[in-house]
Amino acid sequence: MEMNDLYQMIFKRKSMRQFDRNLSVSIEELRILEAKLKEIKPLIDDIKVQFVIVERKQTTAKRGEYCLLMYSEKKPFHLQNAGYMLEQIDLFLTSLNIGVCWYGVAKPEEMQYKGLKYVIMLAFGKCRTEDFRNEISEFKRKPLAKIWQGDYFPDLAKVIRIAPSGCNLQPWRMFCNSHEIKVCKDSNKKSFPEKKLAFYNETDFSLIDMGICLCYLEISLSKNSYFYERKLHKEKQSNSEIMDIANYKIINKASS
Repeated sequence: MEMNDLYQMIFKRKSMRQFDRNLSVSIEELRILEAKLKEIKPLIDDIKVQFVIVERKQTTAKRGEYCLLMYSEKKPFHLQNAGYMLEQIDLFLTSLNIGVCWYGVAKPEEMQYKGLKYVIMLAFGKCRTEDFRNEISEFKRKPLAKIWQGDYFPDLAKVIRIAPSGCNLQPWRMFCNSHEIKVCKDSNKKSFPEKKLAFYNETDFSLIDMGICLCYLEISLSKNSYFYERKLHKEKQSNSEIMDIANYKIINKASS
């Protein structure tokens, strides 16, 4: 399943909080997932990552049957890269009727793997078709005007509005004109209380959220046949409430 094929799963996806114990992910489905993990498109090519599938009891997670652990080299953009890559898996598992819960407040038994540091996990388990969403009205999200400024690219805006984020805070702020989309982060939005961040490696989970946002944006750009150039901005320490994350220069739209 290519990035473009994940588009329809955006409208079906749901963060699962409960799983039916009478259902189970099959061995074949685990093999399909393992194969898919080798094909996931990274945001940054030169960041080393490893994925490990374990039973939930090998973590402190309280939901799901299994957990997908992500380990990463720590370098610029590694958190955005984690969100970008894992959201592809989130949507892919949705296509198999496997539900996912992003689990920031949980830890695996091993905090390092092959020299890489643990970042975050996806808890997952088999679900029924009716457990997922059927229409966009089922999403509880901020009004579009809160996250998207500009009258251009409404086909992209509707998708960004329903992207998932920690505690559903949606820290992204999008500014657009006729040829560019500027992606920013609201620095006041934290996915977890400060007192918990130190315990979890001081990870700024909102940067993972921004990676999820970029994943949704690029899936939508591809689906709507936009050609673009992306420029990522390194994180800077500043007192600004808005942090620049990325700029997308829209070159043109392919003729259908």
